[in-house]
Amino acid sequence: MELLASYAGTITLLVLAALVIAVLVVLATNYRKVGPNEVLIVSGGLSQKVTEPDGTLRTVGYKMCVGGGSLVIPPFQTAQVLPLEICTVNVKASHALTRAGVHLNSKGLAQVKVGSSEAEIRIAAEQFLGKGASAIVEISSQVLEGLLRAYLGASTVEEIYQNRDEFNSRMMKEAQDEFRKMGLDLISFALIDISDDSGYLDALGKPKIAAVKRDAEISQADTDKEVTIQTAEARKIGDIARLQAETKVAEANRDFEMSRADFAAEVNQKKAAADMAYDLERQKGSQNLKAEEIQVRIVEREKMIELEALEIARREKELEATVHKTSEARKFQVEIEAQAEAYKLEEEAKGHAAAAKLEAGAEAEAIRVRGQAEAEAMQQKAESFKAYNEAAIYQMLIEKLPELARAVSEPLSRIDRITIVDAGGDGDGVAKVTGQVAKVIAQLPEVVESLGGVDLKALARKLAGQDGAAAEKEEE
Repeated sequence: MELLASYAGTITLLVLAALVIAVLVVLATNYRKVGPNEVLIVSGGLSQKVTEPDGTLRTVGYKMCVGGGSLVIPPFQTAQVLPLEICTVNVKASHALTRAGVHLNSKGLAQVKVGSSEAEIRIAAEQFLGKGASAIVEISSQVLEGLLRAYLGASTVEEIYQNRDEFNSRMMKEAQDEFRKMGLDLISFALIDISDDSGYLDALGKPKIAAVKRDAEISQADTDKEVTIQTAEARKIGDIARLQAETKVAEANRDFEMSRADFAAEVNQKKAAADMAYDLERQKGSQNLKAEEIQVRIVEREKMIELEALEIARREKELEATVHKTSEARKFQVEIEAQAEAYKLEEEAKGHAAAAKLEAGAEAEAIRVRGQAEAEAMQQKAESFKAYNEAAIYQMLIEKLPELARAVSEPLSRIDRITIVDAGGDGDGVAKVTGQVAKVIAQLPEVVESLGGVDLKALARKLAGQDGAAAEKEEE
């Protein structure tokens, strides 16, 4: 039961949270906002009473929000926007008839916007809501065009042309009343251009232009005459002054040249004396300078000799440090490497020789054991072969000698490499190897004699004696 109650409470909280979220989403979706240059008109809902400018009360079914936001509850309410920004209106009145019967083409420019008071906003909303700024511009243009034509018809061309500011003020004053009835405010109006197709304005200005040109030409002629007179008088005065100035300049030049000649003579005298003194001092200075130069050269030569001596000493030390030391180090390294390589080869040779000797001894021992076994077997065979004569026994032994020699030399065939170190310096290292092999083979007769009791040497001598006797018999 507690678990069910807990589930029910959780579900209730979830449902409430979903409802709150749904309400917030609906409110956020239906909340309309406008900028400071717009008015939000919300229609529908409860009615409210408003006070008109004349003090009367009025019931309306909408509310206004200037530059803010409001909640709109569809389908009970609707929201529309009324612009408050300034609209520029171009006004044209073509072939407008003036009071004097002249057809004029005029152009004006006006700035119009919705009024700022609540009463003006309500009036404008009732007339322009849903139509946009284009409807305000179009209606304002029509109203201004009508007023412009009316004022052109009540005025002459001269009045319009000469008193344009007064014309604009009268238009503004008259139009303001008309625009307030629509909830609009006329900020400014200016007549920017007037023209006609009959040339009336051009003709109106021609007399004035001609009078102005005439007065200008007369003034220019008077000015030119005065300028000519004053120029001639000034030229005469200038010539007199120039001649007087030239006379004074000539006199001044004469006095100047005379003074300059006197000064030049005195200057030449002083200059000659100064030149002589200068030459004398220059010669003395030149002698002193040469003596100093010679002394400087002597010092330079001495310093160069000292510098060369120091350079020679430095190069000798550098050569000793770089070449001699390097050569000695290299020589010592080569000697050490040669001794190490010789020692390595000697030890390897000793090792290989010892290994070969051990293998040869082991193999000889094996042969000896095997020969002893074969000798015992031969002993048994000899007892069984007593019927054999001595020649047959010797023949069988001689046939077995190659097998014995092969068994003795077989360990040497298994050696991959033999390093010979001639420690004594007599150069017979290679001969010692073959000598060792020969010694091993030379021990075969003794092994055969010790194992089989047969003296192979005696057998060889006996066979050699028989062969010799047979040869002598044949010679006889």
